[in-house]
Parts: sequence; C-alpha cells; structure tokens
Amino acid sequence: MTHDRTTALLSAALETAAHGWPVFPLRPGSKRPALHGEAGCPRTGPCAAGHRKWEQRATVDPDRIQAAWTTAPFNIGIATGPAGLIVVDLDRPKPDGKQDAPCGAATFQALCERAGQPVPTTLTVRTAGDGSHLYFTAPAGTRLANSAGRLGPLIDTRAWGGYVVAPGSTTPTGSYAITGPAPIAPLPQWLHTLLTPRQPVRAVTPLPPSSTGPAYATAALDAETAAVAAAPEGRRNTRLLAGARALGRFVAWGDLPRDVVEEAFQGAGEAAGLPPAECRATIHSALTWSIRTAHPRRTAA
Repeated sequence: MTHDRTTALLSAALETAAHGWPVFPLRPGSKRPALHGEAGCPRTGPCAAGHRKWEQRATVDPDRIQAAWTTAPFNIGIATGPAGLIVVDLDRPKPDGKQDAPCGAATFQALCERAGQPVPTTLTVRTAGDGSHLYFTAPAGTRLANSAGRLGPLIDTRAWGGYVVAPGSTTPTGSYAITGPAPIAPLPQWLHTLLTPRQPVRAVTPLPPSSTGPAYATAALDAETAAVAAAPEGRRNTRLLAGARALGRFVAWGDLPRDVVEEAFQGAGEAAGLPPAECRATIHSALTWSIRTAHPRRTAA
C-alpha cells in the first residue's frame, strides 16, 4: 500500500511540475516541508554555497522529482511565487470556533458582490479541510506576497514566500483534489488592487538622524522576519512571538502599518514551517500586546 501511495504521489508531483510549477516534498500525511532547516543544514549538495530554503529548492526537474519521491510517500508543495501563481485560500471555521461564522467561500462571494464582479471561474482545488484553493496566474511584472485576512475573514492568499499543498496529497483530515477543472484565469485586476500593499500616507516632516525613523523600522522588520524564517524547529513560535512583539512599537508610533507587519510575519512564520492558523494567532496576540504597552517614542529606550 505504501509503495502504491508513493507511486501515486510521484505521478502527481510530476504532473504538477509539468505545468511549470516548482514542487518540493512535504512530510508524508502532512502540510509541513520535509526539507532540512538552516540549523541542520549540511552545507553540501544543493546547499554547498549556503543554506537553500524550500522556495529556492522547489523544482520542475523530473529527475530531481523522481529521486525525491521514490524514497517516501511525500505530499507535494507548490512554491507559488516561483510558479507565477496567486492562490486564494477559502477556509472553513474550525469545529470548536463560532458556529455562526461564515466560511471563506461565503465571505469571498460577498466580496465579489460588493465589488460588482462575478465570482471568478478558474482552477479550483478542494482542500483537506473542505475549503477551496482558487488558482490564478500572477500579473506580469508583479511580486505579491502572502496575505492573511486582507480580503476578509478565513481568506488568505499564497504568492511569494508561500506555498500550497498540491492535488493528490492527503492528510489525516482529507485529501486535496481538483473540483473545478476550468483553465487557470489571470488574477482579476480588482483583486490585484486589493492585494497590493497600501503605502501609508503621512505628512512630510523632517526627522532628526536617529535609530527610530521609518527607515530603521523597515530594516528592523526585515531583520526580525528573516530571523523567524530561519528559526529551527522547537524555536519557531517563540521567535515569531518575540519578533512581532519587538515590531509592535513601530506600529504604535505610526512608522509601519499593522497589516504590512502582519503579512510579513505571516510569510516568515509559514516559511519556517508553522501552520498558517498558528502564525495568525501568535502574530495577533503579540502585536496587540506590544501596541498596547508601547512607550511613547520620546521615552522609549
């Protein structure tokens, strides 16, 4: 049975890569990457010149896919950024959550209605949790990042810095399968506009040279998210919590928009291998605490 499952997943991985979508192995029966982390990197093979993360190691090379998927029944991850994809993830409320909360699909339909647009027809994949993945091709010349809740509750998107589980994969809660075999549509312009990070509008006021201006805030965000993405297993959630808490003061001071900080840490947490829902909960808690307890800039250490 294991041999048959390995063969089926190998075929699914090759079929996925034939679309030009780079794939990488996920742990059998799981949504987490099966590749080693930076802390355990042997600095050999693909990592001889330095540690390469899953997004960098994803491939469409049939020989590399054959070599990987013949060793174990790995699930299949699609690196959405390199694949040129934007995937809209429509989730369902958790069984222990609010029973009257609308699912992501209902929220997305309402979003389309408010925008005066039809629900897009495109390749659709049923997820293991009975949600949906809507696949779109990314607009040329753009580099959108992941988003968490930007379009509405229980709606996330996967782009650069993210991945989705490909059809043919299975988890203890179910399988991933194509349910809407329509051709992949380009990302609608109105969705592209909603997913493009908004730049904060501020009055232009000179800042004295210091380590507390927006440029420093951006550098701090880059450093903290890089540290989260590189965190080893067992330290990932702790590092995510610490990083988001450290950045909350810049949100409180108006240097960084909260949604930009949330999206950056969401992508970093998922890149480290944390589940999306766990990332969202940790980031929300950390930022809320940090913003509430932030000292005024003039008294901050």
